[in-house]
Amino acid sequence: MKNILGISAFYHDSAACIVRDGEIIAAAQEERFSRKKHDERFPFHAVRYCIHEAGIGPDELDAVAFYDKPITKFIRILETYFSVAPKGLRSFMMAMPIWMREKLWIPLEIEKALEQCGIKSPGENLFFPEHHESHAASAFYPSPFPSAAILTVDGVGEWATSTLGRGKGNELEILHDLHFPHSIGLLYSAFTYFTGFRVNSGEYKLMGLAPYGQPTYVKTIYDHLIDVRDDGSFKMNMDYFGYLDGLVMTNDKFADLFGGPARKAESDLTSREMDIARSIQVVTEEIILKMAHHLHNITGEKNLCMAGGVALNCVANGRLLREGPFENVWIQPAAGDAGGALGAAELVWYKVLGNKREVDGVHDRMKGAYLGPDFDREVEAFLQDRGYLYRKLEGEAWATEIAKVMAEENVVGLCQGRMEFGPRALGGRSIIGDARSPKMQSVMNLKIKYRESFRPFAPSCLAETVSDYFELDRESPYMLLVAQVKEDRCIGLEDADKLPIRDRINQVRSDIPAITHVDYSARVQTVRRETNRKYYDLIKAFKDLTGYGVIINTSFNVRGEPIVCTPEDAYRCFMRTEMDYLVLGDCLLAKAEQPEWKDKGNWREDYVLD
Repeated sequence: MKNILGISAFYHDSAACIVRDGEIIAAAQEERFSRKKHDERFPFHAVRYCIHEAGIGPDELDAVAFYDKPITKFIRILETYFSVAPKGLRSFMMAMPIWMREKLWIPLEIEKALEQCGIKSPGENLFFPEHHESHAASAFYPSPFPSAAILTVDGVGEWATSTLGRGKGNELEILHDLHFPHSIGLLYSAFTYFTGFRVNSGEYKLMGLAPYGQPTYVKTIYDHLIDVRDDGSFKMNMDYFGYLDGLVMTNDKFADLFGGPARKAESDLTSREMDIARSIQVVTEEIILKMAHHLHNITGEKNLCMAGGVALNCVANGRLLREGPFENVWIQPAAGDAGGALGAAELVWYKVLGNKREVDGVHDRMKGAYLGPDFDREVEAFLQDRGYLYRKLEGEAWATEIAKVMAEENVVGLCQGRMEFGPRALGGRSIIGDARSPKMQSVMNLKIKYRESFRPFAPSCLAETVSDYFELDRESPYMLLVAQVKEDRCIGLEDADKLPIRDRINQVRSDIPAITHVDYSARVQTVRRETNRKYYDLIKAFKDLTGYGVIINTSFNVRGEPIVCTPEDAYRCFMRTEMDYLVLGDCLLAKAEQPEWKDKGNWREDYVLD
């Protein structure tokens, strides 16, 4: 076998991936093509892209791996409903049709997708690893480590919600697991729901809100909701939760515990929500740390690999790196369900087929997560065909001209090179700006992203100078670690925590205020030239011009929209917002020079708010 297609689908963030001879050739989420955020449908578009990118002929696909076991998951759902009957009937009646129509017929869906691509089905070479085994494979196999402990944490797979494992060479073993309904991911999602954000979408908002609050509810959570043991295993008190027998995450008893009903979406945030966010964040971090210590004790490994949706909690990751027992931590950049497609394909290549795994202990095999489509060669034809005005930047001028534009406090949309795989924009599909600007956070949040003003922005910095700006002694290429801004760059603010949230947001807290969160932290991305030459050169040019080798980087989209994929997606988002400039490949577009935008569409109508 040579070419293996990995697929994840039907829950959220469906995706496809092609692995050839162990090398990751292409990977992408369906949402980027369908323009439906967190698209859960079968990834027909992503499959077609991966097949095309890999140049696979009609008879050249050798195997397909689906990221979980649908029958086992179906049994878990049936058992759960039967255990709470007659409660949950409405939820049961809503779930069954899609299972009977789609989720139990995945081999046929795969065959249909391949047929649309002109590819012959690989016949019996169809594999269904377990959900958390796919997560573990996505964490370990692309990592730089010859051996490592593996921690996977999410909402739920078939039955497992967290696993402790170990990888060595091409072998991977799950040592212990925690079963549904006891789940860190579902616990965190319950609080996401209660504070008025969308489940499976707004968890990162809860994390961003946490520094504004105090951990006043930590004891309440431990006393009433969860019993945590020293090894990090735990049991939840299901009397307070509604996801077993209803269509809501929390119930009235939960509301009584926290002083009233759940916050309504889009209503004003109060100190209660801030304190709740801080409290559940603290509890989550403490559980992850306990799991990590136990995992270290039973494996003796110095390296840790992580995946699963909770592994995207970069605040917990930063604390784990600082306080945990492991010397090195590597986190799959597509840690959620999308990454399960990659893990399933890698699992077949290494564990099922027994192929040798070669690593150097330093470099991972994710190619910077730049595994999606590249449209740079098509940009000029696209612009000329539509009459959009641009200036082509060649050679060194590309980086220097964009740096000048940014230094003048302009907001720039950047669409160049291959699209990123995973939820983070890493310089391929990013909105960038000057981190020194005290107004940039509010401008980007309110006029560009159209999102909640409290949400912080991340910095991209040169890998070799990261310690000049942050308390971080290693690289963070996938924006999955939070670190403190260097103390000598910070500005002390007395009684800041007593101010209303709107006033605290706009305070200048350091000499790079646009990326310094209220607790003086930042979600750091380090950039190396070998991984993304043009993005590195841009930051280097900005440093040569301003003395600062750090810029703002946020995803190229508006609220509720998937990250842009094509030049057309990028131009539409550019014209619908108050961005000043757009970079498409080697072409620079100024908003003031563009023809009148006649698209009467409105992003608020096109996208569901997340």
